[in-house]
Amino acid sequence: MEPERKPLILGIGGAARTNSSSEKALRISLEAAEACGVDVAMVTGASLDLPMYAPHLAVKCEAQAQHLVDLFRRCDGVIISSPSYHGSVSGLIKNALDYTEELAKDARVYLDGCPVGVIGCGAGWQGANQVVSALRGIAHALRGWPTPMAAALNTSQPVFDEHGLCIDRAALFQLHTVGRQVAEFALMKARACEPCGV
Repeated sequence: MEPERKPLILGIGGAARTNSSSEKALRISLEAAEACGVDVAMVTGASLDLPMYAPHLAVKCEAQAQHLVDLFRRCDGVIISSPSYHGSVSGLIKNALDYTEELAKDARVYLDGCPVGVIGCGAGWQGANQVVSALRGIAHALRGWPTPMAAALNTSQPVFDEHGLCIDRAALFQLHTVGRQVAEFALMKARACEPCGV
C-alpha cells in the first residue's frame, strides 16, 4: 500500500534581495502550515528572478520557470507574500503568478479549489492593505479560495528582530492563522476526496 501523500503548500514571496520582510513573514506562515501536518515548498529571492512571462514562449527552455510551474501543478494550497511597491503587488511576485497561465488547459485549471493565503508588507498600513486586496483579487482570478484571514504588516514599525523572529504579537497571530487556515483547508479537502471504498 502506498503511503498517503501529504498536501503540499507552496509559498511564494519576498523580494529580489534575500531576507526581506515579506520573505520572513512567508517563512513564519509556512512554518505554521507545516506544523499542521502538510509538506511545504518555498520559492523566494533569487528563485523568483524569472524571465517576464510571455504566453507564446516555451517555458520548458527555462529550468527555474519550469520548476515553478511544476510546483503550481503539484500544490494543494498557496501562500503569497508580497511587498508593497507603489501601492500594489511587486512586479517580481506578479510575474511569478503569471506563470500559472501554463496551467490554463490542465485538468485542474490554474489554482482551482486551492486555498490561498495572502500577506502584504508595506512601510505603512495603506500599502500593506492594498497588497492584501490585490492578492485576493488575483487569487479569485486564478479560481483559488482566499482564506478568511490575511496578514497586513506595517514594516515601518518594529515587526522582526535581527534574527528574523516576529516581535509583533498581532502580526505573529495573523501569520500563524494564515498558515494554519491554508493547511487546514487543504487537509479537509484531501480527506473529502479520499475514496470511500464503496
